[in-house]
Amino acid sequence: MYPEELVAPMRQELVDLGFREWKSAQDVEKELPAAQGVSLVVVNSVCGCSAASARPGVGMALNLGPKPDHLYTVFAGNDVEATEAVREHFLGEPPSSPSFGIFVDGKFHDIIHRRDIQGRPPEDVAAMVQGAIAAARA
Repeated sequence: MYPEELVAPMRQELVDLGFREWKSAQDVEKELPAAQGVSLVVVNSVCGCSAASARPGVGMALNLGPKPDHLYTVFAGNDVEATEAVREHFLGEPPSSPSFGIFVDGKFHDIIHRRDIQGRPPEDVAAMVQGAIAAARA
């Protein structure tokens, strides 16, 4: 578990964009299956090689559109129970943080893994997120 004072600014970055934080498995199981429309779930992380592009990239994607109907986040390494619950909904995909899960009507649709984010500038990450949301809306 990372010290909360370390992760607080990283959490806040997504909260400021409108993401709802899930802190428990109950939060995930109550909201994700019931979410109608397109949901973007960010597995947040302290990983400097990817997270430094992930959060700004998501912000750019949301500013440019298309926008999902719901924004949710968990913090890998801190929100352990919630992160495990989210990953169970990623249907066989390996654990990856940071990562972005796309859901349609509460059902898993697509994922952008850490390996897709790592080493890319925020603009590329934004384009990936925009494409995934557009595909989910199609």
